Amino acid sequence: MNRKRLSQVPSEAPEDIRRFISTADIYDSSCSQEARVYFIDKENGYYLKCSGKGELKRESVMTEYFHTKGLGAEVLNYTSYDRDWLLTTAVSGEDCTYEEYLMNPERLCDTIACELRKLHEMDYTGCPVMDRTGEYLAAAEKNYRGGEYDKEHPSDKFGYRSAKEAYSVLMAEKEALQSKVLLHGDYCLPNIILNSWKLSGFIDVGYGGVGDRHIDIFWGIWSLYVNLKTDKYRDRFLDAYGRDKAYEPILKIVAAAEVFG
Repeated sequence: MNRKRLSQVPSEAPEDIRRFISTADIYDSSCSQEARVYFIDKENGYYLKCSGKGELKRESVMTEYFHTKGLGAEVLNYTSYDRDWLLTTAVSGEDCTYEEYLMNPERLCDTIACELRKLHEMDYTGCPVMDRTGEYLAAAEKNYRGGEYDKEHPSDKFGYRSAKEAYSVLMAEKEALQSKVLLHGDYCLPNIILNSWKLSGFIDVGYGGVGDRHIDIFWGIWSLYVNLKTDKYRDRFLDAYGRDKAYEPILKIVAAAEVFG
């Protein structure tokens, strides 16, 4: 994860957060345009995330839930004024884009597949988002009607030639998507933290909830493709996860939804 040292605490941060981090070294570790992420080099480390008003509420709630499962950071402060601010502890270890992990792609593939299967087998009692699949499908339909379509995504054998083709598949087959497991929601290498190859926890779980396992499976395969620059680990990932629960035809439905963002 890239980090750029800053000379001062973000001036727009809430006063109580500013006081808490005022004596620490601050680093910008943002990796997207949607949110700013700051690493706070204090004690065992903290992360401060900033985004638009209301945009981090779900992430705060799901991060707290994952923490109760021993799978994520502790939420220390969530504040929503003109913007949202989320302060959490750091999950110890390195994310899966760390060079040591990328240099061992077979082990990395097997590790993230097996950890995903464990996540999907966990008891999701008390999860604050019980129908992530319904939300997922509703968002895809809304985006389709709004004209959003990324013809380059996903770049795999389920690529669609047009928005109409993808939407037709989605509408015809969407009932196959169920809400039966605890999802991460954005199961990508940067969001999986390992400590010496052992799972330490997950981050960026704002799209999590109870949903269809194939959403996470799709993103695990996609992230290996993007970060390793090859699709050769696709079958290995599915084998390691378990073909008894991973069905290629349902991945095609997820791919149809994903082209709409």
